[in-house]
Amino acid sequence: MAAKMIPLETSNKYIFQTGELIHHKKYDYRGVIVSMDPVCTAEDAWYNSNKSQPDKDQPWYHVLVDKTDSATYVAEENLEYSEIKSPIVHPQVEEIFAVFHNGKYHRFSLN
Repeated sequence: MAAKMIPLETSNKYIFQTGELIHHKKYDYRGVIVSMDPVCTAEDAWYNSNKSQPDKDQPWYHVLVDKTDSATYVAEENLEYSEIKSPIVHPQVEEIFAVFHNGKYHRFSLN
């Protein structure tokens, strides 16, 4: 029997999952995880312009930033779970997620 393929976004190599609320440790903002990469996939020019330049060889997350219209790309080492479990305010939230329930966004209806 062949091994079952597990999509990257649901594998155990990530601490955070799509729809979870996070807090950036250094820059003190909240956001929601939209997707993730197993390693940094940003272009060198972007990475080299990054103030902190965390290790590229770790999971990186695409995040919608609360109370802005910005999205960002963040290394796992800079994230922690948000203690605030209320929805974030961002214009793309409703385009990406269908439901907010129990402190997490879901892409599909829970009904």
